[in-house]
Amino acid sequence: MPSIVTIGGSPSATSKSAALLGLVRARLETFGITTAGVNVRDLPAEDLLFARSSALTIASAVELVASARGVVVATPIYKAAYSGILKAFLDLLPQDALAGKVVLPIATGGSLAHMLAIDYALRPVLSALGSTHILGGVYLQDSQFINVPGAEVQLEVAADDRLNSTIKQLAGLLSSRG
Repeated sequence: MPSIVTIGGSPSATSKSAALLGLVRARLETFGITTAGVNVRDLPAEDLLFARSSALTIASAVELVASARGVVVATPIYKAAYSGILKAFLDLLPQDALAGKVVLPIATGGSLAHMLAIDYALRPVLSALGSTHILGGVYLQDSQFINVPGAEVQLEVAADDRLNSTIKQLAGLLSSRG
Protein backbone atom coordinates (compact mmCIF):
# COMPACT_ATOMS: atom_id res chain seq x y z
CA MET A 1 0.00 0.00 0.00
CA PRO A 2 1.55 3.34 -1.03
CA SER A 3 1.73 6.20 1.43
CA ILE A 4 1.09 8.74 -1.31
CA VAL A 5 -0.94 8.44 -4.48
CA THR A 6 -0.32 11.02 -7.14
CA ILE A 7 -3.12 11.93 -9.51
CA GLY A 8 -1.99 13.33 -12.84
CA GLY A 9 -4.74 15.43 -14.33
CA SER A 10 -3.13 16.37 -17.62
CA PRO A 11 -4.48 15.01 -20.88
CA SER A 12 -0.92 15.09 -22.26
CA ALA A 13 1.90 12.73 -21.27
CA THR A 14 4.47 15.42 -22.09
CA SER A 15 2.92 18.24 -20.07
CA LYS A 16 4.78 20.25 -17.47
CA SER A 17 2.38 19.12 -14.76
CA ALA A 18 3.06 15.46 -15.65
CA ALA A 19 6.83 16.07 -15.52
CA LEU A 20 6.46 17.93 -12.24
CA LEU A 21 4.50 15.04 -10.73
CA GLY A 22 7.36 12.68 -11.60
CA LEU A 23 9.78 15.02 -9.85
CA VAL A 24 7.53 15.16 -6.77
CA ARG A 25 7.32 11.34 -6.61
CA ALA A 26 11.11 11.03 -6.83
CA ARG A 27 11.64 13.58 -4.07
CA LEU A 28 9.02 11.99 -1.81
CA GLU A 29 10.75 8.66 -2.21
CA THR A 30 14.01 10.20 -0.87
CA PHE A 31 12.10 10.58 2.41
CA GLY A 32 11.25 6.87 2.35
CA ILE A 33 7.67 7.55 1.29
CA THR A 34 6.23 5.00 -1.08
CA THR A 35 4.28 6.39 -4.00
CA ALA A 36 1.96 5.14 -6.69
CA GLY A 37 0.39 7.09 -9.48
CA VAL A 38 -2.85 7.44 -11.35
CA ASN A 39 -2.58 9.23 -14.68
CA VAL A 40 -6.14 10.08 -15.55
CA ARG A 41 -5.26 10.29 -19.26
CA ASP A 42 -4.49 6.53 -19.15
CA LEU A 43 -7.95 5.60 -17.91
CA PRO A 44 -10.52 4.59 -20.54
CA ALA A 45 -12.16 7.77 -21.84
CA GLU A 46 -15.59 6.18 -22.19
CA ASP A 47 -15.53 4.94 -18.60
CA LEU A 48 -14.67 8.44 -17.40
CA LEU A 49 -17.20 10.14 -19.66
CA PHE A 50 -20.05 7.83 -18.73
CA ALA A 51 -19.05 7.67 -15.04
CA ARG A 52 -18.59 3.91 -15.03
CA SER A 53 -17.16 3.64 -11.54
CA SER A 54 -17.50 -0.14 -11.60
CA ALA A 55 -15.21 -0.51 -14.65
CA LEU A 56 -12.10 -2.42 -13.56
CA THR A 57 -9.54 0.29 -14.35
CA ILE A 58 -11.63 3.02 -12.73
CA ALA A 59 -12.38 0.90 -9.65
CA SER A 60 -8.66 0.07 -9.32
CA ALA A 61 -7.69 3.75 -9.51
CA VAL A 62 -10.35 4.69 -6.94
CA GLU A 63 -9.13 1.91 -4.62
CA LEU A 64 -5.56 3.14 -4.96
CA VAL A 65 -6.67 6.59 -3.79
CA ALA A 66 -8.66 5.03 -0.93
CA SER A 67 -5.63 3.07 0.30
CA ALA A 68 -3.26 6.05 0.47
CA ARG A 69 -2.49 8.23 3.48
CA GLY A 70 -1.91 11.25 1.28
CA VAL A 71 -2.68 12.47 -2.22
CA VAL A 72 -0.84 14.81 -4.57
CA VAL A 73 -2.99 16.19 -7.38
CA ALA A 74 -1.29 17.86 -10.34
CA THR A 75 -3.08 19.63 -13.18
CA PRO A 76 -2.49 22.16 -15.87
CA ILE A 77 -4.71 25.22 -15.60
CA TYR A 78 -6.92 25.93 -18.60
CA LYS A 79 -9.09 29.04 -18.64
CA ALA A 80 -8.78 29.57 -14.87
CA ALA A 81 -9.72 25.99 -13.92
CA TYR A 82 -8.18 22.57 -13.57
CA SER A 83 -8.46 20.11 -16.44
CA GLY A 84 -11.79 18.57 -17.43
CA ILE A 85 -10.31 15.08 -17.44
CA LEU A 86 -9.29 15.54 -13.80
CA LYS A 87 -12.82 16.72 -12.96
CA ALA A 88 -14.24 13.58 -14.60
CA PHE A 89 -12.05 11.39 -12.37
CA LEU A 90 -12.68 13.36 -9.17
CA ASP A 91 -16.42 13.03 -9.81
CA LEU A 92 -16.04 9.24 -9.67
CA LEU A 93 -14.47 9.26 -6.21
CA PRO A 94 -16.75 8.54 -3.23
CA GLN A 95 -17.90 11.59 -1.23
CA ASP A 96 -15.41 10.86 1.57
CA ALA A 97 -12.53 9.65 -0.62
CA LEU A 98 -10.06 12.17 0.82
CA ALA A 99 -11.20 12.04 4.45
CA GLY A 100 -8.26 11.72 6.81
CA LYS A 101 -5.72 12.29 4.03
CA VAL A 102 -3.19 15.06 3.58
CA VAL A 103 -3.66 16.56 0.12
CA LEU A 104 -1.19 18.61 -1.89
CA PRO A 105 -2.56 20.41 -4.96
CA ILE A 106 -0.08 21.35 -7.68
CA ALA A 107 -0.88 23.33 -10.81
CA THR A 108 0.97 24.68 -13.81
CA GLY A 109 -0.05 27.47 -16.09
CA GLY A 110 1.11 29.97 -18.63
CA SER A 111 0.88 33.10 -16.50
CA LEU A 112 0.26 34.51 -13.04
CA ALA A 113 -3.30 35.23 -14.13
CA HIS A 114 -4.23 31.65 -13.20
CA MET A 115 -2.38 31.48 -9.90
CA LEU A 116 -5.54 31.49 -7.77
CA ALA A 117 -7.11 28.57 -9.63
CA ILE A 118 -5.88 26.20 -6.92
CA ASP A 119 -7.79 28.13 -4.25
CA TYR A 120 -10.89 29.01 -6.24
CA ALA A 121 -11.37 25.96 -8.45
CA LEU A 122 -9.52 22.92 -7.10
CA ARG A 123 -9.51 23.36 -3.31
CA PRO A 124 -13.35 23.40 -2.99
CA VAL A 125 -13.59 20.04 -4.80
CA LEU A 126 -10.85 18.50 -2.66
CA SER A 127 -12.64 19.76 0.43
CA ALA A 128 -15.97 18.39 -0.81
CA LEU A 129 -14.27 14.99 -1.07
CA GLY A 130 -13.63 15.08 2.68
CA SER A 131 -10.09 16.40 2.97
CA THR A 132 -9.62 18.56 6.02
CA HIS A 133 -5.86 18.96 5.56
CA ILE A 134 -5.15 20.53 2.19
CA LEU A 135 -1.68 22.04 1.97
CA GLY A 136 -1.23 25.50 0.49
CA GLY A 137 -0.45 24.14 -2.93
CA VAL A 138 2.19 24.96 -5.49
CA TYR A 139 1.51 26.90 -8.67
CA LEU A 140 4.29 27.09 -11.24
CA GLN A 141 4.34 29.14 -14.41
CA ASP A 142 5.70 27.71 -17.62
CA SER A 143 8.53 30.24 -17.47
CA GLN A 144 9.78 28.71 -14.19
CA PHE A 145 10.71 25.47 -15.96
CA ILE A 146 14.24 25.26 -17.31
CA ASN A 147 14.30 23.50 -20.65
CA VAL A 148 17.16 21.05 -20.82
CA PRO A 149 16.61 18.57 -23.66
CA GLY A 150 16.83 14.96 -22.53
CA ALA A 151 17.23 15.88 -18.84
CA GLU A 152 14.97 15.50 -15.84
CA VAL A 153 12.67 18.47 -15.31
CA GLN A 154 14.44 21.42 -13.73
CA LEU A 155 12.97 24.50 -12.11
CA GLU A 156 14.24 27.99 -11.41
CA VAL A 157 15.89 28.12 -7.98
CA ALA A 158 13.08 29.99 -6.19
CA ALA A 159 10.41 27.69 -7.63
CA ASP A 160 12.45 24.61 -6.77
CA ASP A 161 12.95 25.84 -3.21
CA ARG A 162 9.20 26.43 -2.83
CA LEU A 163 8.42 22.96 -4.16
CA ASN A 164 11.01 21.34 -1.87
CA SER A 165 9.65 23.19 1.15
CA THR A 166 6.14 21.92 0.41
CA ILE A 167 7.37 18.36 -0.15
CA LYS A 168 9.20 18.46 3.21
CA GLN A 169 6.02 19.72 4.86
CA LEU A 170 4.04 16.86 3.31
CA ALA A 171 6.65 14.28 4.35
CA GLY A 172 6.70 15.67 7.89
CA LEU A 173 2.93 15.51 8.20
CA LEU A 174 2.86 11.92 7.00
CA SER A 175 5.55 10.85 9.47
CA SER A 176 3.85 12.65 12.39
CA ARG A 177 0.57 10.86 11.64
CA GLY A 178 2.31 7.49 11.87
